Amino acid sequence: MAVAVTTDLVDRRAAWHTVARAGVALVAAMGVGRFAYTPILPIMHAQAGMSAQTGALVATGNYVGYFGGAVAAVLAPRIAVSRKAWRVALLALVLSMAAMPLSRNGIVWFALRLIAGATSALILVFALHAVAAVAGGRKVLAGWAFGGVGVGIALSGALVLALEHASWRATWSACAVLAAACALYAWPLVVAEPAAATSAPPQHDPAGRAPGFGALMASYTLEGVGYIIAGTFLVAAVQRTAPAEIGSAAWILVGLAAFPSTVLWTRLAHRFAERTLLVIALAAQSAGMALPALFGGMVAAMVSAVLFGATFMGIVALATGIGTHLRGPRAVALLTTGYAAGQVLGPLLAAPLLHSGYRQALLLGAGLVAASMVAALGIGNRR
Repeated sequence: MAVAVTTDLVDRRAAWHTVARAGVALVAAMGVGRFAYTPILPIMHAQAGMSAQTGALVATGNYVGYFGGAVAAVLAPRIAVSRKAWRVALLALVLSMAAMPLSRNGIVWFALRLIAGATSALILVFALHAVAAVAGGRKVLAGWAFGGVGVGIALSGALVLALEHASWRATWSACAVLAAACALYAWPLVVAEPAAATSAPPQHDPAGRAPGFGALMASYTLEGVGYIIAGTFLVAAVQRTAPAEIGSAAWILVGLAAFPSTVLWTRLAHRFAERTLLVIALAAQSAGMALPALFGGMVAAMVSAVLFGATFMGIVALATGIGTHLRGPRAVALLTTGYAAGQVLGPLLAAPLLHSGYRQALLLGAGLVAASMVAALGIGNRR
C-alpha cells in the first residue's frame, strides 16, 4: 500500500513538472512569441515608421506561419512528438525575435514573424502532447498549461510598460531574452508514454456524421477571424483614445484574465452545457471588442481587456472539447486548421479599414465574433 501511494505521489509530481515546463514553453511561444507584437506595435508605428497597413501585413506573416506549423504537425505527426523538432523550434523562435531589431524592412519583419508563427504552432502541439501523455484523463492539467499563454501576455505587457521610454529595438531584444529564459527551462520536456486514462473516453460518431459539427466548424473559424483583430490591434486602438500606459496596462489585464480562464471554463463545463457556455463566451468577447471602439477611454479599455482575456482561451477549450465529443480526436486538427486560417484572414480584412484608425476594424472583429455566436447556436447542446 505504501509503495502504491508513493508511486502515485511521484507520478503526480512528475505530471505537474511536465505541466510547468509545458506552460513555460507556452509563455515563450504564445504569450511572448505570438502576442508580444501587440503591445510593441504602437512603438513601431511611432519609432520605426511602420504604417498601419504594414503592421497588419507583418501580423499576417505570423498567422500564416502558425497555420503552416499546425498543418505540418497534422501531415507529419512525428514532428508533434519529436524532441529534436521541439528544440529546433524553441531555438528558431528565440532567434526570430532577437533578429527583429536588426532590420527596418517590412518584408524581413514578415519573414521573421512567419518563422515565429510556425515555431509557436509546433511548440504548442508538442507541449499539449506532453501534457496529454501524463494527464491520465485530468483535463485540468491541460487547463493550467494553457494558462502559460496568459502569463506570457501579462509578462510581455509588463515588459513593454517597464521599457516605456526605451527604443523599439530594445523592447524586442528584452522580449527575446524573456523567451530565451523560458525556452531554457522548457528545453528538457519530452513526450512520455501516455498514462492510463482515469475516465471513460468520449462517445462520438465513428462514421463522422456528427450532427452539429459543421456549425461548430463555422463558429470556430469565424472566431479565428474575429478575435485576432483585437488580438493584434487592441493596444494600438486603446492608445488612440487613452494615454500610452493605459494600452500596455490593458494588455497586462488581458493576460491576467486569460491565465485562470481555461481552468474556470473547463470546470463550468462539468455543471453546464458546453454549447451554452460557448455562446456566452462568444457574446462576452464580442461586447468586449466593441467597447473601446464605441466609447474609448480608460474604463472601456479595462473592461474590454478583462472580457477579451477571460474568453479567448476559454473558447478554444470549449470548442475543442465539443469537437472531440462529436467526432473524436481528429476534430481538434480540423478545428485548429479552420481557426488558423481565420487568423490569417483577420488582419487582411481589417487592413483596408485602418486608414482612419482602428475603430472600424474592432467593430468588424466584434461583428464576426457575433456571427460566430450565432453559428454556435446550431451546435447540439449537451451536459
